Amino acid sequence: MAERRRMGYSVNREILDEGAVDEMAQKSESKTSPYDKVKTSMRCSGPRLKRCLLSSVPVLSWLPRYSLRENALGDLISGISVGIMQLPQGMAYALLAAVPPVFGLYSSFYPVLIYFIFGTSKHISVGTYAVLSVMIGGAIERLAPDSNFMITDNVTNSSVLDTISRDAARVQVAAAVTFMSGIFQILLGLVQFGFVVTYLSEPLVRGYTTGAAIHVIVSQLKYTFGINPKRHSGPVSLIYTVLELCYLLPQTNIGTLVVSIVAIIGLILAKELNAYLSKKLPVPIPVELLGVVIATVISWQVGLNEKYKVDVVGLIPSGLQPPVFPDVSLFSQVIGDAFALSVVGYGIAISLGRIFALKYGYSVDSNQELIALGLSNSIGGIFQCFAISCSMSRSMVQESTGGKTQVAGALSAIVILFITLWIGALFEDLPKAVLAAIIFVNLHGMMKQFMDIPALWRTNKVDMVVWVVTFILTILLNPDLGLAASIGFSMLTVIFRTQLPKYSLLGQIPDTDIYRPLEDYNQVRQVPGILIFRSSATLYFANAEMYQDALGKKSGINITKILSKKKKLEAKRKRHEKKIAKKAKKAAKKNAVDMEREPEEQKDIAVIKMDDEPDPSLPRAIILDLSPVNFLDTVGVKTLSRIRRDYGEIGIEVLLAGCQTGVVDNLQTGGFFNDKVTKSCLFYTVHDAVLYCQSSRTHSEDKEFTSTHF
Repeated sequence: MAERRRMGYSVNREILDEGAVDEMAQKSESKTSPYDKVKTSMRCSGPRLKRCLLSSVPVLSWLPRYSLRENALGDLISGISVGIMQLPQGMAYALLAAVPPVFGLYSSFYPVLIYFIFGTSKHISVGTYAVLSVMIGGAIERLAPDSNFMITDNVTNSSVLDTISRDAARVQVAAAVTFMSGIFQILLGLVQFGFVVTYLSEPLVRGYTTGAAIHVIVSQLKYTFGINPKRHSGPVSLIYTVLELCYLLPQTNIGTLVVSIVAIIGLILAKELNAYLSKKLPVPIPVELLGVVIATVISWQVGLNEKYKVDVVGLIPSGLQPPVFPDVSLFSQVIGDAFALSVVGYGIAISLGRIFALKYGYSVDSNQELIALGLSNSIGGIFQCFAISCSMSRSMVQESTGGKTQVAGALSAIVILFITLWIGALFEDLPKAVLAAIIFVNLHGMMKQFMDIPALWRTNKVDMVVWVVTFILTILLNPDLGLAASIGFSMLTVIFRTQLPKYSLLGQIPDTDIYRPLEDYNQVRQVPGILIFRSSATLYFANAEMYQDALGKKSGINITKILSKKKKLEAKRKRHEKKIAKKAKKAAKKNAVDMEREPEEQKDIAVIKMDDEPDPSLPRAIILDLSPVNFLDTVGVKTLSRIRRDYGEIGIEVLLAGCQTGVVDNLQTGGFFNDKVTKSCLFYTVHDAVLYCQSSRTHSEDKEFTSTHF
């Protein structure tokens, strides 16, 4: 390896405290009033109106410049490929959402067209998504369970399930929760709340999606074994469902199980072949579509439903549904589910969108993405769709097959429209077990996320704990409550990290202006007579007391004990002074002889001497390095004031260094400064503060840096 070239570095300037920096930089005291800000934001002009329109409807900015020569072929191939994938996935994920399969096709059409108009990501494929579908299914099973639709058969005098009424009610619930989730996303986007996704860290999202995938798998086992367990709700419902599945296993439909096993094995082998030939084929083999076609043909020819009681998709109406506004009476019952859907759907979409944007060098507007997804869901809810997000598998296909713009997504919607209008009815004999098999195979990527645990153990154990706890909470509390509890736990870890920071004493690297923790470096030396203290976290009410305690432990100064001792000596001195004054007053009344003898009598009076010289074992100054601190609350400001006052009483000067502008403002508004405490105790860097202390020691009037070469 070539030796790093070392260059000289020289600094020659005055020692700068915060007051000097303000004077040199001419700090502006003028601030824009709230009225002026509102007035400026409401001001309208032609260019501003145009920018607003183009940012609100992004398709108007990029579609007129669309290059047919560069993008058309790739978008066409990509759109057809993704549209073919949307068919089996839409039908399969409709089963997860507990609605008829055809509504999965609707959800792959309307929302995709809306996102084409308002979205800003060029590569993500929006549509049905497994995690959101199972969350919707949970809300539907809670509000429209099978038990509500049992009717009496007059012929057999037994209870049977009215599937037509049940499905109609479930579609209403799905539309209501989808519409509400879209409204939440629009509102969050309008108030510029796109940063909410920052609370969904990558370990949390991956742990959550893995836990939700377990819910997805368990919910589809009934189609694999051909049994009908009851749907449980509430905490630990997944465990009850698994126990009931185990209890019903003896009732397994052998024909359904055989179809499931063959479909799973066939899909896995076909996907492996697809991966092996990926570099040789211009377009991936539509494995899922081929599986659906083959399974439908076999089911139709063999009569799986009639002969072996294998459950099939059933009636698929041709054409599109007319728009119907969701049932308003359901809104209050699904508001919690809707908010969870809005956050999860947006978090997954923006995360994947940013990955592609970074790869291809364009930007994704987080707030506009919220509005785009919100419009897709709210308008989709009116057309009886269920909530959508983006799918990683479809997005990867859209990118790998040459998709360059959102046109690929619009073309995939046209493919779904063609299927829905003309050939959807051909899939009525498709076994539901095959759709369940498609879901199982598509979830293998999420199951690989278990490998995150050992990787995070090696890199960051706190992130590993967040992953594991999120997974467990999602399993136990279901996806909706599990998400809320996981976000709460993730934020608690942030609080714990700020409450348990690393406290260090800093030393100087010889012949430099660089300071590092003494315990971490061998060649770092403590500056004589100066103690430099730093905390790795910001200073606020939760850790302010610990900050003060850590300073005492690191410095070895028991400030409480020293101040208590000093106050006792002061009180004792005052008592003796009072006693002397009293004796002097008596002496004034005596004769001249007694007055002459008075000095001799005073020799017997004990005098308490207060040592004005500082204890040589104590440092002359303490420098608090506040460079890691990004804000101070009132408790933090009071803590710094108390430290400066207490240590000042025992002769130790306390200086602050490395304060950010916001921290200086917090000190100003928090009442830190007064007639005695000015900005001269704040220094631009730790080295400025050190040189100030050293120059004060030598009583030098010159505050210039010595020219130092590093």
